[in-house]
Amino acid sequence: MTGRLPACVIDNGTGYTKLGYSGNSEPQFIIPSAIAVKDRIASSQSAALRWNTAGGGRIDDLDFFIGDEALSPAAANYSVKYPIRHGIVEDWDLMERFWEQCIFKYLRAEPEDHYFLLTEPPLNTPENREFTAEIMFESFNVPGLYIAVQAVLALAASWQSKNANERSLTGLVIDSGDGVTHCIPVADGYVIGSCIRHIPIAGRDITYFIQSILREREPNVPAEQSYEVAKAIKERYCYVCPNILKEFQKYDREGDKWLKTYTGINNITKKEFTVDIGYERFLGPEIFFYPEFVNPDFTTPLSDTIDDVIQQCPIDVRRGLYENIVLSGGSTMFKDFGRKLQRAVKRTSDERLAISEQLSGGRLKPKPIEVEVVSHKMQRYAVWFGGSMLASTPEFYQVSHTKAEYMEKGPSICRHNPVFGQMT
Repeated sequence: MTGRLPACVIDNGTGYTKLGYSGNSEPQFIIPSAIAVKDRIASSQSAALRWNTAGGGRIDDLDFFIGDEALSPAAANYSVKYPIRHGIVEDWDLMERFWEQCIFKYLRAEPEDHYFLLTEPPLNTPENREFTAEIMFESFNVPGLYIAVQAVLALAASWQSKNANERSLTGLVIDSGDGVTHCIPVADGYVIGSCIRHIPIAGRDITYFIQSILREREPNVPAEQSYEVAKAIKERYCYVCPNILKEFQKYDREGDKWLKTYTGINNITKKEFTVDIGYERFLGPEIFFYPEFVNPDFTTPLSDTIDDVIQQCPIDVRRGLYENIVLSGGSTMFKDFGRKLQRAVKRTSDERLAISEQLSGGRLKPKPIEVEVVSHKMQRYAVWFGGSMLASTPEFYQVSHTKAEYMEKGPSICRHNPVFGQMT
Protein backbone atom coordinates (compact mmCIF):
# COMPACT_ATOMS: atom_id res chain seq x y z
CA MET A 1 0.00 0.00 0.00
CA THR A 2 2.43 2.63 -1.14
CA GLY A 3 1.64 6.26 -0.55
CA ARG A 4 -0.90 5.47 2.18
CA LEU A 5 -0.54 7.15 5.58
CA PRO A 6 0.01 4.71 8.50
CA ALA A 7 -3.06 3.55 10.39
CA CYS A 8 -3.84 4.94 13.85
CA VAL A 9 -3.81 2.20 16.50
CA ILE A 10 -5.71 2.93 19.73
CA ASP A 11 -5.88 0.37 22.53
CA ASN A 12 -8.38 1.57 25.16
CA GLY A 13 -7.88 -0.19 28.50
CA THR A 14 -9.59 0.22 31.86
CA GLY A 15 -6.58 1.92 33.42
CA TYR A 16 -4.54 3.21 30.48
CA THR A 17 -4.97 3.97 26.79
CA LYS A 18 -2.15 3.26 24.35
CA LEU A 19 -1.95 5.42 21.20
CA GLY A 20 0.30 5.40 18.19
CA TYR A 21 0.81 4.70 14.50
CA SER A 22 1.09 1.29 12.83
CA GLY A 23 4.57 0.02 12.09
CA ASN A 24 6.06 1.25 15.37
CA SER A 25 7.23 -1.16 18.08
CA GLU A 26 5.88 0.92 21.00
CA PRO A 27 2.93 3.26 21.46
CA GLN A 28 3.75 6.97 21.13
CA PHE A 29 1.54 7.84 24.11
CA ILE A 30 0.37 5.95 27.18
CA ILE A 31 -2.21 7.96 29.11
CA PRO A 32 -4.69 7.20 31.89
CA SER A 33 -8.17 6.41 30.51
CA ALA A 34 -9.58 9.34 32.49
CA ILE A 35 -11.49 12.44 31.43
CA ALA A 36 -12.11 15.53 33.58
CA VAL A 37 -15.30 17.44 32.77
CA LYS A 38 -17.29 20.23 34.40
CA ASP A 39 -19.91 18.78 36.76
CA ARG A 40 -22.71 20.51 34.90
CA ILE A 41 -21.80 18.64 31.71
CA ALA A 42 -20.90 15.41 33.43
CA SER A 43 -24.31 15.22 35.10
CA SER A 44 -26.05 14.69 31.75
CA GLN A 45 -25.39 12.33 28.87
CA SER A 46 -27.43 14.51 26.53
CA ALA A 47 -25.81 16.03 23.50
CA ALA A 48 -28.16 18.99 24.00
CA LEU A 49 -25.59 20.44 26.40
CA ARG A 50 -23.16 20.90 23.53
CA TRP A 51 -23.34 24.45 22.33
CA ASN A 52 -21.28 27.04 20.59
CA THR A 53 -21.90 30.71 21.24
CA ALA A 54 -22.47 32.83 18.16
CA GLY A 55 -19.75 35.28 17.29
CA GLY A 56 -16.85 32.96 18.15
CA GLY A 57 -17.31 32.65 21.92
CA ARG A 58 -15.78 29.75 23.82
CA ILE A 59 -16.95 26.26 22.91
CA ASP A 60 -18.26 24.62 26.07
CA ASP A 61 -17.80 21.21 24.50
CA LEU A 62 -14.00 21.61 24.45
CA ASP A 63 -13.78 22.44 28.14
CA PHE A 64 -12.37 19.13 29.34
CA PHE A 65 -9.06 17.34 29.94
CA ILE A 66 -7.98 13.74 29.33
CA GLY A 67 -5.14 11.50 30.47
CA ASP A 68 -2.50 12.89 32.82
CA GLU A 69 -3.95 16.39 32.52
CA ALA A 70 -7.29 15.12 33.88
CA LEU A 71 -5.49 13.97 37.04
CA SER A 72 -3.31 17.09 37.38
CA PRO A 73 -3.94 20.20 39.55
CA ALA A 74 -5.04 22.04 36.37
CA ALA A 75 -8.26 20.03 36.50
CA ALA A 76 -8.87 20.59 40.23
CA ASN A 77 -12.33 22.09 39.68
CA TYR A 78 -13.39 19.36 37.28
CA SER A 79 -14.99 16.00 37.91
CA VAL A 80 -12.80 13.03 36.89
CA LYS A 81 -14.65 10.21 35.12
CA TYR A 82 -13.52 6.84 33.77
CA PRO A 83 -15.63 5.99 30.68
CA ILE A 84 -14.29 2.39 30.56
CA ARG A 85 -15.02 -0.15 33.27
CA HIS A 86 -13.64 -3.70 33.18
CA GLY A 87 -12.62 -3.12 29.57
CA ILE A 88 -16.15 -2.18 28.40
CA VAL A 89 -17.14 1.37 27.43
CA GLU A 90 -19.92 2.56 29.77
CA ASP A 91 -20.28 6.23 28.82
CA TRP A 92 -20.28 6.82 25.06
CA ASP A 93 -20.63 10.60 25.29
CA LEU A 94 -17.44 10.86 27.34
CA MET A 95 -15.73 8.21 25.20
CA GLU A 96 -16.33 10.28 22.07
CA ARG A 97 -14.71 13.30 23.69
CA PHE A 98 -11.84 11.14 24.90
CA TRP A 99 -11.18 9.86 21.36
CA GLU A 100 -11.48 13.43 20.06
CA GLN A 101 -8.46 14.59 22.09
CA CYS A 102 -6.59 11.31 21.48
CA ILE A 103 -6.76 11.97 17.74
CA PHE A 104 -6.37 15.74 17.51
CA LYS A 105 -4.26 16.62 20.55
CA TYR A 106 -2.02 13.58 21.00
CA LEU A 107 -1.71 11.86 17.62
CA ARG A 108 -2.20 15.22 15.82
CA ALA A 109 -3.85 13.30 13.02
CA GLU A 110 -6.50 14.26 10.52
CA PRO A 111 -8.90 11.30 10.96
CA GLU A 112 -10.16 11.54 7.38
CA ASP A 113 -6.67 10.56 6.16
CA HIS A 114 -6.01 7.48 8.32
CA TYR A 115 -7.52 4.05 8.71
CA PHE A 116 -8.14 3.18 12.38
CA LEU A 117 -7.59 0.00 14.35
CA LEU A 118 -9.38 -0.07 17.72
CA THR A 119 -9.34 -2.88 20.26
CA GLU A 120 -12.18 -4.51 22.16
CA PRO A 121 -12.31 -6.90 25.13
CA PRO A 122 -13.52 -10.49 24.72
CA LEU A 123 -17.32 -10.82 24.88
CA ASN A 124 -17.84 -7.19 23.88
CA THR A 125 -21.45 -6.80 22.76
CA PRO A 126 -22.29 -6.26 19.07
CA GLU A 127 -24.16 -3.08 20.08
CA ASN A 128 -20.94 -1.64 21.46
CA ARG A 129 -19.22 -2.28 18.14
CA GLU A 130 -22.05 -0.44 16.40
CA PHE A 131 -21.69 2.55 18.75
CA THR A 132 -17.94 2.60 18.02
CA ALA A 133 -18.59 2.49 14.27
CA GLU A 134 -21.13 5.33 14.47
CA ILE A 135 -18.73 7.59 16.37
CA MET A 136 -15.76 6.82 14.12
CA PHE A 137 -17.59 7.11 10.79
CA GLU A 138 -20.08 9.87 11.69
CA SER A 139 -18.15 12.12 14.08
CA PHE A 140 -14.61 11.63 12.78
CA ASN A 141 -15.36 10.61 9.17
CA VAL A 142 -12.60 7.97 9.11
CA PRO A 143 -12.08 6.18 5.76
CA GLY A 144 -11.73 2.70 7.31
CA LEU A 145 -12.14 0.94 10.67
CA TYR A 146 -11.16 -2.44 12.07
CA ILE A 147 -12.15 -3.52 15.60
CA ALA A 148 -9.79 -6.25 16.80
CA VAL A 149 -10.17 -8.59 19.77
CA GLN A 150 -7.39 -7.86 22.25
CA ALA A 151 -6.54 -11.54 22.80
CA VAL A 152 -5.92 -12.17 19.10
CA LEU A 153 -3.59 -9.16 18.92
CA ALA A 154 -1.70 -10.41 21.99
CA LEU A 155 -1.20 -13.77 20.25
CA ALA A 156 0.11 -12.02 17.15
CA ALA A 157 2.53 -9.97 19.31
CA SER A 158 4.03 -13.19 20.71
CA TRP A 159 5.17 -14.16 17.19
CA GLN A 160 8.23 -11.97 17.79
CA SER A 161 9.62 -14.65 20.08
CA LYS A 162 9.09 -17.54 17.63
CA ASN A 163 10.23 -18.79 14.25
CA ALA A 164 8.22 -17.66 11.25
CA ASN A 165 6.86 -21.20 10.69
CA GLU A 166 5.69 -21.46 14.32
CA ARG A 167 3.25 -18.57 14.07
CA SER A 168 -0.14 -19.63 15.33
CA LEU A 169 -3.44 -17.99 16.16
CA THR A 170 -4.26 -20.83 18.57
CA GLY A 171 -3.32 -20.27 22.18
CA LEU A 172 -4.46 -19.25 25.64
CA VAL A 173 -3.97 -15.55 26.38
CA ILE A 174 -3.48 -14.48 30.00
CA ASP A 175 -4.22 -10.76 29.84
CA SER A 176 -3.64 -9.06 33.16
CA GLY A 177 -3.82 -5.29 33.35
CA ASP A 178 -4.71 -2.86 36.10
CA GLY A 179 -8.34 -3.75 36.73
CA VAL A 180 -9.00 -7.34 35.68
CA THR A 181 -7.29 -10.54 34.49
CA HIS A 182 -8.76 -12.62 31.66
CA CYS A 183 -8.00 -16.18 30.54
CA ILE A 184 -9.01 -16.22 26.88
CA PRO A 185 -8.73 -19.37 24.72
CA VAL A 186 -8.30 -18.64 21.00
CA ALA A 187 -8.56 -21.31 18.26
CA ASP A 188 -7.45 -20.32 14.75
CA GLY A 189 -8.07 -16.65 15.49
CA TYR A 190 -11.54 -17.10 16.97
CA VAL A 191 -12.18 -16.64 20.68
CA ILE A 192 -13.93 -19.58 22.40
CA GLY A 193 -16.31 -17.25 24.23
CA SER A 194 -18.02 -19.85 26.43
CA CYS A 195 -14.71 -20.80 28.07
CA ILE A 196 -13.40 -17.33 28.96
CA ARG A 197 -12.74 -16.73 32.65
CA HIS A 198 -12.49 -13.40 34.47
CA ILE A 199 -10.23 -13.43 37.52
CA PRO A 200 -10.81 -10.69 40.13
CA ILE A 201 -7.07 -10.32 40.78
CA ALA A 202 -4.98 -7.79 38.83
CA GLY A 203 -2.33 -5.07 39.19
CA ARG A 204 -4.48 -2.77 41.32
CA ASP A 205 -5.05 -5.56 43.88
CA ILE A 206 -1.29 -6.04 44.24
CA THR A 207 -0.91 -2.29 44.83
CA TYR A 208 -3.68 -2.30 47.48
CA PHE A 209 -2.10 -5.33 49.16
CA ILE A 210 1.32 -3.64 49.36
CA GLN A 211 -0.37 -0.43 50.52
CA SER A 212 -2.07 -2.27 53.42
CA ILE A 213 1.24 -3.86 54.49
CA LEU A 214 2.98 -0.46 54.44
CA ARG A 215 0.16 1.19 56.42
CA GLU A 216 0.59 -1.28 59.25
CA ARG A 217 4.37 -1.04 59.35
CA GLU A 218 5.61 2.28 57.94
CA PRO A 219 4.42 5.42 59.77
CA ASN A 220 6.60 7.65 57.54
CA VAL A 221 4.43 7.27 54.43
CA PRO A 222 2.05 10.26 53.98
CA ALA A 223 -1.52 8.91 53.92
CA GLU A 224 -2.47 10.74 50.71
CA GLN A 225 0.62 9.32 48.93
CA SER A 226 0.41 5.74 50.19
CA TYR A 227 -1.16 4.41 46.96
CA GLU A 228 1.49 6.05 44.71
CA VAL A 229 4.29 4.78 46.95
CA ALA A 230 2.88 1.22 46.91
CA LYS A 231 2.55 1.38 43.12
CA ALA A 232 6.15 2.57 42.70
CA ILE A 233 7.41 -0.23 44.98
CA LYS A 234 5.40 -2.80 43.00
CA GLU A 235 6.84 -1.64 39.67
CA ARG A 236 10.45 -1.28 40.80
CA TYR A 237 11.11 -4.01 43.34
CA CYS A 238 8.56 -6.86 43.14
CA TYR A 239 9.35 -10.29 41.70
CA VAL A 240 7.97 -13.85 41.78
CA CYS A 241 9.72 -16.43 43.98
CA PRO A 242 9.73 -20.22 43.52
CA ASN A 243 9.02 -21.01 47.18
CA ILE A 244 7.50 -18.60 49.72
CA LEU A 245 8.85 -20.39 52.83
CA LYS A 246 12.43 -20.41 51.54
CA GLU A 247 12.07 -16.78 50.52
CA PHE A 248 11.03 -15.77 54.05
CA GLN A 249 14.04 -17.65 55.44
CA LYS A 250 16.33 -15.94 52.93
CA TYR A 251 15.17 -12.48 54.02
CA ASP A 252 15.49 -13.39 57.71
CA ARG A 253 18.98 -14.80 57.18
CA GLU A 254 20.44 -12.18 54.79
CA GLY A 255 18.30 -9.09 55.36
CA ASP A 256 21.01 -6.64 54.23
CA LYS A 257 21.21 -8.33 50.85
CA TRP A 258 17.46 -8.49 50.09
CA LEU A 259 15.85 -5.56 51.91
CA LYS A 260 15.52 -2.37 49.85
CA THR A 261 14.84 1.27 50.69
CA TYR A 262 12.44 3.56 48.83
CA THR A 263 12.96 7.32 49.08
CA GLY A 264 10.16 9.78 48.33
CA ILE A 265 9.25 13.44 48.78
CA ASN A 266 6.27 14.52 50.88
CA ASN A 267 4.02 16.57 48.56
CA ILE A 268 2.96 18.93 51.38
CA THR A 269 6.06 19.42 53.55
CA LYS A 270 8.50 18.82 50.63
CA LYS A 271 10.64 16.79 53.04
CA GLU A 272 12.23 13.46 52.18
CA PHE A 273 10.90 10.23 53.67
CA THR A 274 12.19 6.66 53.45
CA VAL A 275 10.37 3.33 53.39
CA ASP A 276 11.94 -0.06 54.13
CA ILE A 277 10.84 -2.73 51.65
CA GLY A 278 10.90 -6.33 52.82
CA TYR A 279 8.60 -9.33 52.35
CA GLU A 280 6.19 -7.35 50.14
CA ARG A 281 8.74 -7.63 47.31
CA PHE A 282 7.71 -11.24 46.72
CA LEU A 283 4.36 -11.36 48.59
CA GLY A 284 2.72 -8.80 46.23
CA PRO A 285 2.77 -10.84 42.97
CA GLU A 286 2.14 -14.02 44.98
CA ILE A 287 -1.57 -13.18 45.15
CA PHE A 288 -1.90 -14.63 41.62
CA PHE A 289 -0.93 -18.01 43.09
CA TYR A 290 -2.50 -17.51 46.56
CA PRO A 291 -5.47 -15.16 45.95
CA GLU A 292 -6.81 -15.81 49.47
CA PHE A 293 -4.16 -13.31 50.70
CA VAL A 294 -6.40 -10.50 49.47
CA ASN A 295 -9.78 -12.00 48.58
CA PRO A 296 -11.34 -14.54 50.99
CA ASP A 297 -14.16 -15.19 48.47
CA PHE A 298 -11.83 -16.18 45.62
CA THR A 299 -9.22 -18.84 46.39
CA THR A 300 -8.49 -20.46 43.00
CA PRO A 301 -4.85 -19.96 41.89
CA LEU A 302 -4.24 -18.64 38.38
CA SER A 303 -2.65 -21.95 37.32
CA ASP A 304 -5.80 -23.91 38.31
CA THR A 305 -8.02 -21.45 36.44
CA ILE A 306 -5.87 -21.88 33.30
CA ASP A 307 -6.18 -25.67 33.57
CA ASP A 308 -9.96 -25.46 34.07
CA VAL A 309 -10.35 -23.18 31.04
CA ILE A 310 -8.37 -25.50 28.76
CA GLN A 311 -10.24 -28.58 29.98
CA GLN A 312 -13.56 -26.96 29.06
CA CYS A 313 -12.42 -26.28 25.49
CA PRO A 314 -12.98 -28.76 22.63
CA ILE A 315 -10.66 -31.74 23.04
CA ASP A 316 -8.92 -31.26 19.69
CA VAL A 317 -7.51 -27.81 20.63
CA ARG A 318 -6.44 -28.54 24.22
CA ARG A 319 -2.84 -29.54 23.48
CA GLY A 320 -2.40 -26.48 21.26
CA LEU A 321 -3.61 -24.27 24.12
CA TYR A 322 -1.26 -25.87 26.67
CA GLU A 323 1.66 -25.41 24.25
CA ASN A 324 0.99 -21.70 23.68
CA ILE A 325 0.02 -19.89 26.91
CA VAL A 326 0.79 -16.26 26.05
CA LEU A 327 1.29 -13.54 28.67
CA SER A 328 0.02 -10.04 28.00
CA GLY A 329 -0.29 -6.86 30.05
CA GLY A 330 1.80 -5.02 32.63
CA SER A 331 0.82 -7.25 35.56
CA THR A 332 2.52 -10.27 33.92
CA MET A 333 5.89 -8.47 33.76
CA PHE A 334 7.20 -9.59 37.16
CA LYS A 335 10.54 -11.39 37.03
CA ASP A 336 10.08 -15.20 36.79
CA PHE A 337 6.26 -14.91 36.60
CA GLY A 338 6.10 -17.04 33.44
CA ARG A 339 8.48 -19.66 34.81
CA LYS A 340 6.48 -20.20 38.01
CA LEU A 341 3.17 -20.27 36.11
CA GLN A 342 4.52 -22.87 33.67
CA ARG A 343 5.69 -25.12 36.53
CA ALA A 344 2.32 -24.82 38.32
CA VAL A 345 0.24 -25.61 35.19
CA LYS A 346 2.55 -28.53 34.30
CA ARG A 347 2.18 -29.93 37.83
CA THR A 348 -1.64 -29.78 37.63
CA SER A 349 -1.79 -31.45 34.20
CA ASP A 350 0.71 -34.16 35.24
CA GLU A 351 -1.41 -34.95 38.32
CA ARG A 352 -4.47 -35.46 36.13
CA LEU A 353 -2.57 -37.79 33.78
CA ALA A 354 -1.32 -39.79 36.77
CA ILE A 355 -4.88 -40.17 38.09
CA SER A 356 -6.20 -41.34 34.69
CA GLU A 357 -3.36 -43.88 34.44
CA GLN A 358 -4.14 -45.08 37.94
CA LEU A 359 -7.85 -45.43 37.14
CA SER A 360 -7.01 -47.59 34.12
CA GLY A 361 -4.96 -49.90 36.35
CA GLY A 362 -1.76 -48.95 34.53
CA ARG A 363 -3.00 -50.28 31.16
CA LEU A 364 -3.26 -46.81 29.57
CA LYS A 365 -0.20 -44.60 29.60
CA PRO A 366 -1.26 -41.11 28.42
CA LYS A 367 1.06 -39.10 26.21
CA PRO A 368 2.70 -36.34 28.31
CA ILE A 369 1.34 -32.82 27.85
CA GLU A 370 3.81 -30.15 26.79
CA VAL A 371 3.19 -26.88 28.65
CA GLU A 372 4.81 -23.67 27.48
CA VAL A 373 4.22 -20.18 28.85
CA VAL A 374 5.42 -17.60 26.32
CA SER A 375 7.09 -14.42 27.59
CA HIS A 376 8.45 -11.85 25.16
CA LYS A 377 9.85 -8.34 25.19
CA MET A 378 6.63 -6.79 23.83
CA GLN A 379 4.55 -8.24 26.67
CA ARG A 380 3.69 -4.98 28.43
CA TYR A 381 2.14 -3.45 25.30
CA ALA A 382 1.36 -6.77 23.60
CA VAL A 383 -2.14 -5.81 22.47
CA TRP A 384 -1.04 -2.47 21.03
CA PHE A 385 2.06 -3.96 19.39
CA GLY A 386 0.01 -6.78 17.82
CA GLY A 387 -2.34 -4.13 16.42
CA SER A 388 0.56 -2.06 15.12
CA MET A 389 2.07 -5.09 13.42
CA LEU A 390 -1.16 -6.25 11.77
CA ALA A 391 -2.26 -2.73 10.75
CA SER A 392 1.00 -2.29 8.83
CA THR A 393 0.21 -5.23 6.49
CA PRO A 394 -1.60 -4.83 3.13
CA GLU A 395 -4.24 -7.32 4.29
CA PHE A 396 -5.38 -4.89 7.00
CA TYR A 397 -6.82 -2.55 4.34
CA GLN A 398 -8.66 -5.46 2.71
CA VAL A 399 -10.41 -6.62 5.90
CA SER A 400 -11.23 -3.16 7.32
CA HIS A 401 -14.75 -1.78 7.02
CA THR A 402 -14.83 1.31 4.82
CA LYS A 403 -16.85 4.51 5.00
CA ALA A 404 -18.59 3.58 1.72
CA GLU A 405 -19.68 0.22 3.23
CA TYR A 406 -20.94 2.03 6.33
CA MET A 407 -22.97 4.54 4.27
CA GLU A 408 -24.50 1.69 2.27
CA LYS A 409 -25.28 -0.85 5.02
CA GLY A 410 -25.08 1.03 8.33
CA PRO A 411 -23.21 0.31 11.58
CA SER A 412 -24.21 -3.39 11.61
CA ILE A 413 -21.23 -4.10 9.30
CA CYS A 414 -18.98 -3.91 12.39
CA ARG A 415 -20.84 -6.67 14.21
CA HIS A 416 -18.40 -9.03 12.50
CA ASN A 417 -14.73 -8.35 11.83
CA PRO A 418 -12.91 -10.89 9.62
CA VAL A 419 -9.94 -12.64 11.24
CA PHE A 420 -6.58 -11.94 9.64
CA GLY A 421 -4.93 -14.88 7.87
CA GLN A 422 -1.36 -15.97 8.56
CA MET A 423 0.77 -12.85 8.29
CA THR A 424 4.23 -12.87 6.79
